[in-house]
Amino acid sequence: MREFIHHSNTSKLIINIITILLLIVSIGLSVSYGSTNIALGTVWQAVFHFDPELTTHQVIQELRLPRAFSAALVGAFLAVSGAIMQGMTRNPLASPSIMGVTDGAAFALVLMLAFFPTISTMGLISSSFIGAGLAVGLVFMIGSFSPSGLTPVKLALAGVAIGTMLRSISSILSLHFNLEKQMAFWLAGGLDGTSWASVTILVISGIIGLLIAIVISKSITVLSLGEDMATGLGQNNLMIKLFGILSILILTGAAVSVAGAVGFVGLIVPHITRFIIGTDYRWIIPSSILFGALLLVLADVVSRLVNAPFETPVGAITSLIGVPFFLYLARGSGGGK
Repeated sequence: MREFIHHSNTSKLIINIITILLLIVSIGLSVSYGSTNIALGTVWQAVFHFDPELTTHQVIQELRLPRAFSAALVGAFLAVSGAIMQGMTRNPLASPSIMGVTDGAAFALVLMLAFFPTISTMGLISSSFIGAGLAVGLVFMIGSFSPSGLTPVKLALAGVAIGTMLRSISSILSLHFNLEKQMAFWLAGGLDGTSWASVTILVISGIIGLLIAIVISKSITVLSLGEDMATGLGQNNLMIKLFGILSILILTGAAVSVAGAVGFVGLIVPHITRFIIGTDYRWIIPSSILFGALLLVLADVVSRLVNAPFETPVGAITSLIGVPFFLYLARGSGGGK
């Protein structure tokens, strides 16, 4: 997707400030709407003048606020992961869901729950990181077998194939070990059941993963111009890729461990960001944080309203947007690029 217009830094800053304001409003809506709607005035009171005697205040503080913050953080993590993947590989189809990363993390969670049912929360998170790394390794290894090299579409096809395989194995294990109810949440992608512990995990992971992404953002801009040019400018491409992959694994692993396999956020948001902000990753990374957070918070609100009072998995909402977007990009990429 082409860049919409060359904005000055001031314009980019204004766009990000507007996005922050929209994000605050969307979080307010997320806290307000649910199985029972709560007035925004009550939300304000619960946040700034909490009364433990009031049930609505407890619902807001213990259930809805952590869910809204988790949605924002998961959306930000997946968007940044997608932006890094697209920048490093110069592949417009790259994203954690398309490249099988989220399915790899979910697969590891199934294995742990099947064979180590008493595993701790930190154990589940660690396993999701390992699973994400396994998926990345398999995708790049299989994609590299092609005589003509690792083209964007072949990389995407390898990712879809690996992701489908891991998802199928996860489903078989879930059925065999009676984990359908536990894994339905992760495989469909959802934010029901998030807590302040989830937010804590995401914040700690985000401090590390996002910091790495921001530090290497300038180098990703250079790398996105082509490896030969980046090498000619004296850049250590291998080191940048290693740090980029580390950031992707931390961010995606944390996101999947909390929200499951939420698809297509990492595909859609980086393209929208480049379209609005430009091609400088020093702006793309922080802007993707905001746009990704906004998208998933709004998607979570829609997931609760589309079939009220029942909840639709948020992964289904993002897929409804993402699948047509993916097909559009695949058509434009061509098979040999």
